[in-house]
Amino acid sequence: MSRAATPNPITRDRYEAALLDMDGVITDTASMHARAWKRMFDEYLRERSATSGQAVLPFDIVEDYKRHVDGKTRSDGVRDFLHSRGIELPEGSPDDPPQKDTLAGLGNRKNELVNEAIATAGVEVYEGTVTLVRRLHELGIRTAVVTSSENCEAVLRAAGVAHLFDVRVDGNVIHAQGLAGKPAPDAFLAAARALGVAPERAVVVEDAISGVEAGRNGHFGLVIGVARKSNGEELRRHGADLVVRDLGELLA
Repeated sequence: MSRAATPNPITRDRYEAALLDMDGVITDTASMHARAWKRMFDEYLRERSATSGQAVLPFDIVEDYKRHVDGKTRSDGVRDFLHSRGIELPEGSPDDPPQKDTLAGLGNRKNELVNEAIATAGVEVYEGTVTLVRRLHELGIRTAVVTSSENCEAVLRAAGVAHLFDVRVDGNVIHAQGLAGKPAPDAFLAAARALGVAPERAVVVEDAISGVEAGRNGHFGLVIGVARKSNGEELRRHGADLVVRDLGELLA
């Protein structure tokens, strides 16, 4: 893996669509989500420890984020992290208030923190990704955003890039259609169907382990891992065919 330009493998004769994750691929919001997860989980664990008298390890913003929540739906992320601490909570319902100790309630608490961060700090995009997406459109290759985020539309609009994507499969679509979250390939397959493209004629672009696994599990034509955290070898082990630090490297 190098910062030098890499020949772009996404050509019109081989692929008809590119399916991109949002956080960490299109928008610089992954760190925002990680901070929100840590604040929410640490506050919950402190409250629980004060009641039970049992200390629980706090959320590790690097390892726990990567292993348990990155790329997953909110409810899956809450469930998987709490399971790693030996904690089980009822599922709850999507409209549970943030103060309720259910998987849905904690997920909604985290969502409030993210919305506050977006309103305060705004959203930055990765210019290499935006330039590549525009280049793909010039080549006649359609694009979709595939993300577990339920804030997808608001984030893309805040970043000024919503118009660049022909299809959006986000957390709301995943819930409405009963799709399994990443590493299951369901969301990417739904995006390919919406574009009328066979999986082998589509490219998946992801920065999360669960995301590249989803691309591999869906038998897509090409899976590109974006190693923002210098974790290229790990992305390769989990299913990435090609790894770059930034998609601008493909603009040779």
